[in-house]
Amino acid sequence: MTLAITLAIVLGTMLGALYYGHRQARAHTMGEWAVGGRRFGSWIFWFVNAGEIYTTFAVLGIAGYAWAYGAPAYLAFTSVSLASALGYWLMPKIWAAGKRHDLVTQADFFERHYGSTWLAVVVALAGIAALVVYVQIQITALAMIVRLTVGPAISPLESALVAALVMLAFVYVAGLRSAAFAAGIKDVLMIVLVVALSLTVASKVGASSMLDVYRLVQVEHPGIGDFPGLKPEAGLTSTWLVTAALNVALGTWIFPHMFQLIYSAGSITAIRRNAVWQPLYSLSYFFIILLGFGALLAGTQPPGGDPNAVLLQFVTDEYPAWAVGLLAGTGCLLALVPGSILLLGAASIFGRNVVLPLKRDLPDRTVLWTSRAAMLAFAAAAVWLSVTSNESLVEIGLSAYAAIGMLAPGVFLAFLWPRASAVGVFAGIVAGYCALLLPPAEALWARLLPEWDTGLVAMGVNLAVAVVVSLLVPRTAALRSAAESRLGAARS
Repeated sequence: MTLAITLAIVLGTMLGALYYGHRQARAHTMGEWAVGGRRFGSWIFWFVNAGEIYTTFAVLGIAGYAWAYGAPAYLAFTSVSLASALGYWLMPKIWAAGKRHDLVTQADFFERHYGSTWLAVVVALAGIAALVVYVQIQITALAMIVRLTVGPAISPLESALVAALVMLAFVYVAGLRSAAFAAGIKDVLMIVLVVALSLTVASKVGASSMLDVYRLVQVEHPGIGDFPGLKPEAGLTSTWLVTAALNVALGTWIFPHMFQLIYSAGSITAIRRNAVWQPLYSLSYFFIILLGFGALLAGTQPPGGDPNAVLLQFVTDEYPAWAVGLLAGTGCLLALVPGSILLLGAASIFGRNVVLPLKRDLPDRTVLWTSRAAMLAFAAAAVWLSVTSNESLVEIGLSAYAAIGMLAPGVFLAFLWPRASAVGVFAGIVAGYCALLLPPAEALWARLLPEWDTGLVAMGVNLAVAVVVSLLVPRTAALRSAAESRLGAARS
């Protein structure tokens, strides 16, 4: 029954999404395939944008983090609200630039604003790397669900390959429009399912109500509701929470695929309405963390102690097969929708900003097919990462945010400081990655700024270097004048 319900949800959603995508417009151009023709209204934009908030990172990952660490899972509450507040200001500016200059990718934005093709290539490669890490999250979760429904007969590698193939098939034909349709189905199913499970979790763990679950888990596991949570040695203190939440909020709209989602909106009104109302999604984390605490009270032990599998194991242990099927099928959509959009973003960047600069006379259709072919390589890389890593989904996600945060200063300076130059932004990116990845730098931050999120520290180094080098190597007068004109238009 579990397998039948899972397949019904996944295949039904895929067929509906492909039909919707073809009915609206066949994806014969990069504009249709990558940014949905720039016509998404408030409702479609709501679901496709929320699809990047309500993922396996948010549901399976946060529930597992609550089970393993306790209070550090509250990161989910803060980051979504902060990101939406920032998005109200930033998203309309990105949208206006995309509409004015017919941009398709994030690297297009860097090339147009800074007047530098080589910087766009650097940004493209950095963006692709971060997106592949984020795809790893979705493939890891989807492979885990495949093993749950099929059984131990399938190996981790085989389940990851199945997950990647389903994801590729989903996005290959119709692009962003298919993902937008599936995002709506996924969000409705997930909200209903999470609330339904939460309403019954108290009876499964000996509590009298949902709030009593929070009280009971505090009694049985003292300190779980306070920082640093169940594992003080992990360093997940309130300082970590603040810095990690800021890093996630600053990086949310910097992911390359988020630029494409923003470009897809039909108007600024659609964007701002979403920014105002989407913090409501953070309320769902009350129920997700509740389920993680419920699993802890129930003594749930996922295979190998994997926190990513806690929610799936808890439901499997405590609920009937049809409920497991609903969770597995909906969980597949949680991975499938954002994973497809991530692959779409990486492929679009590769075609337009890595291949096209090498041969400027390539027709749009050739670029489109080159992008589609590149998805195979990116999916393969994500499969390799998923089978060689044993980190939690939250830890992988924070790594992706740290990596993409290296592009954040270049985006914010584009709208705040016309003197920022391509050389300065590039120098900042290099310095930021050194601060993030080099072992001596990690040791330095651990000594000087203990418990800080390293991604935020590296972003600060990036910004400082970008500003200093831009002052030393300024833009040409013509580029600076054009930037000032664009900045004035954005402010108006």
